[in-house]
Amino acid sequence: MPEGHSVHRIALQFSRNFVGKRVAVSSPQGRFSSGAALIDGATMVDARAVGKQMFLEFDNGLWLRVHLGIYGAWDFAGEITVDDTIRSSGGRIGQTNQHGTVLDSRGEDSIASMGAPRRARLRMSESEKEDDSDFVFPPEPVGAVRARLLTDTAVADLRGPTVCEVLDEHAVSEIIAGLGPDPLVDDGPEVEESVARDLTAKQTPIGVLLMDQSVISGIGNVYRAELLFRARLNPHTPGTRVPFDTARRLWRDWAHLLEVGVRTGQMMTMDDLSPEDWARAMASREDRHWVYKREGLPCRVCGTHIVMEMMAGRKLYWCPRCQA
Repeated sequence: MPEGHSVHRIALQFSRNFVGKRVAVSSPQGRFSSGAALIDGATMVDARAVGKQMFLEFDNGLWLRVHLGIYGAWDFAGEITVDDTIRSSGGRIGQTNQHGTVLDSRGEDSIASMGAPRRARLRMSESEKEDDSDFVFPPEPVGAVRARLLTDTAVADLRGPTVCEVLDEHAVSEIIAGLGPDPLVDDGPEVEESVARDLTAKQTPIGVLLMDQSVISGIGNVYRAELLFRARLNPHTPGTRVPFDTARRLWRDWAHLLEVGVRTGQMMTMDDLSPEDWARAMASREDRHWVYKREGLPCRVCGTHIVMEMMAGRKLYWCPRCQA
């Protein structure tokens, strides 16, 4: 499932290439036709992400809410903001199966953050030629496209979301109010204290609490496993037994990892890598995580085999020794 970093990158893409423009909204698949008609032809005025959910505001007072779920993804084409990760994925953000990023020849320093973007004409199909002579805009929708958002220069196709609906401002406010803090939306020492209190107030295992979107927004399976390992915290520890300072550090580390994920486009959870190791990690999931998807392999720190088990219906990866 796409985690918080992906959704923030999608919102940034809309902010830079769709906000302020009149948008033609359609549903090539047909399942979103009634919703599309409500915002078709309106001007997008805002794009924001909170955790795993994105909200696009239009000048007619309506919002498009999208939750990608397990299978959802956005495909972008036309004149859009790109970095190495978007270019490597052919314009897709979301359910990418953690495709790697091929960095250009300058290495780590060449990573173009979404904060310092490049504009490029990007095609949705990798088979299309690189010269502009055959480039037709907009491209025809391919497959089951739930929603298409089109301006005069850019197009975004939504596939496979769990939620795609049009809401008014009141409904959007209610949904956001039910979500936990997101480090890129909510900041400051009072937020850190509030999160730490919530994490340490219940007997629920910390491995479950971190995935509770009403406690903290945006954390999924990958970040949950990696945050707990980085904190050397057993995932079965009841929240009430987690030291308050440890809960604070979990929030700060989540803020750090989320920023890295938004900047690079990958869930990079290993710090202080050499330029060569960084390039390998960006290109391959096997080289960028401490424990996630490494069941049966030796821990990178102590050599103990990484364990995989089910916790609250989701796969959990951890080291029994480092996280004893």
